[in-house]
Amino acid sequence: MASKGSESGMAARYALALFELADEQRKLDAVADDLKALDAAIDENEDLRRMMASPVIGRAAQGQAIGALLQQAGADELTQRFVSVSAANRRLYALRDIIKAYLAELAERRGEVTAEVTSAQSLSDEQARAVEQALQQVEGRNVALSMKVDPALIGGMVVKVGSRMIDSSLRTQLERMKLVMKGAG
Repeated sequence: MASKGSESGMAARYALALFELADEQRKLDAVADDLKALDAAIDENEDLRRMMASPVIGRAAQGQAIGALLQQAGADELTQRFVSVSAANRRLYALRDIIKAYLAELAERRGEVTAEVTSAQSLSDEQARAVEQALQQVEGRNVALSMKVDPALIGGMVVKVGSRMIDSSLRTQLERMKLVMKGAG
């Protein structure tokens, strides 16, 4: 099995290759949108995650399954071909790292910073804009949001920008209260 460092290097190489193809074809945003939707689908579907990570399921079957998902979602042809090649090369296990690297490259080239926002429930467009504007004021530059939903947070959200993390989730606040109460008892 490859080391984590070589896996992240592989993901960066794949992401850069996709980025360059998308740039040549003037499809940077279309591919980014496809990849964000795919990442959300992977995040929400445990069976899909298992299928992508399984060494038992053949390349062709993995490629067909994820290809059908992309086709049904109306993904761009470039995205579909890229994911198909990734499946043929047995790289689906690294697809989420590739997606993250692609989006980071796109943000960097645009002078943006990417913020991972995890909330207990889906944010409305208005709420997402408010979070984006607040982060832009703090960062002093454009911020691209990567949204995820984790019901285990109970309420609130966790925001990661670079190496900084702001955790205002209800789960964390309850954990802190539990620790304080143990100390007082």
